[in-house]
Amino acid sequence: MYGEHMHRIFTLFAILVCFNSPGRAEPSDLRTELKKSTSQKVTRIIDGDTVILKDQTRVRLVGIQAPKLPLGRRGFKGWPLGFASKKYLSDLILDKYVTLYFGGQRQDRYGRALAHLFLEDGTWVQGEMLKAGMARVYSFADNRAIIPEMLQAEQEARRVSTGIWALAFYQPKDQQKSASFHNSFQLVRGTVTEVAKIRGTYYVNFGEDWRQDFTIVIKSRAARKFIKAGIDPTSYGGKTIEVRGWLKSYNGPMIEVTHPEQIMIIQ
Repeated sequence: MYGEHMHRIFTLFAILVCFNSPGRAEPSDLRTELKKSTSQKVTRIIDGDTVILKDQTRVRLVGIQAPKLPLGRRGFKGWPLGFASKKYLSDLILDKYVTLYFGGQRQDRYGRALAHLFLEDGTWVQGEMLKAGMARVYSFADNRAIIPEMLQAEQEARRVSTGIWALAFYQPKDQQKSASFHNSFQLVRGTVTEVAKIRGTYYVNFGEDWRQDFTIVIKSRAARKFIKAGIDPTSYGGKTIEVRGWLKSYNGPMIEVTHPEQIMIIQ
C-alpha cells in the first residue's frame, strides 16, 4: 500500500499540483507525522533558512534552501533575493515563539538543529517560505518527513512565478546546458534516453554519449529506497523528468540522487 502511494505521488505529481486538493493536510495534521520538541522565542534571523533561539540554539530550517547571503565569506556573491528572503522570515517569526518538530536526523555537522518550525497558531514556517517563493525544497535521505507537502507548497509558488521562481537563476536548467552550472545546487529537466544498471548502480542517461551528456546516478543504497517506495528506476526510461541536487562534473554533468523525492516525472 505504501509503495503504491509513493508511486502515485511521484508519477502523477505534475498533474495533481495543478489543482487544490481538498484532502491536503493542514499544518496541524503535519505535526502528527513529526516528533515534538522544545518551544523557544526566535531572537535572531541569520538568513532565510537559519535562525537563533533565546537559548542560543541555532536552527537550520530542515527541508528548504533559501537564497544564500555572503555572511562574511570573502568573495562570495549573494544570491538574488537573499535579503528579501531573510526579511520575509523575520517578519514571520522574529521575536515570536516557535515549536521545534523533528522528522529525521536532528543535528547537522555544524551543530545546528534540523527542525520544522511551527508558530503558536499552527503556522508551518517552512510551508510559508515555500509558498511565498522565498525558498525551495532541499531534502536529504536522512530527513524525508513531509517532503511531498513541501514539494506541493513549492509548486504553489512556481505556478504563479512568485519570489525566486520569477528569476532565471532558480529556474530548472535544460539538461543539454547543465554543464555550465556544475558545482551548484540545481533543478535539471530533460528526457531520459536510457537507464542502465551496473553492479547495483543505476545510470539514468539523457544522451547517447554518457561520457559527456547529463546523467543521474542512483547508487545501490539509494536504489533500495526507490524500490521500497514502489519505484523501479528503470521506469524513468523515455520519460521527461526533473531532478534536483548538487550538479557535479564526472563523465559529463551529473547529479547523484540519494532518495526518490529528488525526482519528479513531468510526462
